[in-house]
Amino acid sequence: MQISASTITIKDEARKQIYLQILSDQFCMGIISSIIDGPKTAVEIAKTTSIPISTVYRRLQFLQENKMLKTSGGLNKDGKYFVYLSKLKAASTFFDGSEIWVSVTPNLNFTIN
Repeated sequence: MQISASTITIKDEARKQIYLQILSDQFCMGIISSIIDGPKTAVEIAKTTSIPISTVYRRLQFLQENKMLKTSGGLNKDGKYFVYLSKLKAASTFFDGSEIWVSVTPNLNFTIN
């Protein structure tokens, strides 16, 4: 595993627990994987991941509350819409026998139209 200069080690125990919860949730990971390289609407996420739309919305809310998403919105012919992009590019965990280490790499691809 190569760690870049932008990788951050999470020291705060509460924040570590949030990352561990996200990493252990198949729906959160499916959503994050879907929106790492480019923004998508909730409907697009549901279609590409086969996650039920209600679950997508619940997990998006959880990810937003924990500052894991960049959200942008606008208006189109169908009304108001939001697109989501992951702030997380990569994450790793390590257990050394006494402590859990969590390292994250932020997603620097923040071009949302």
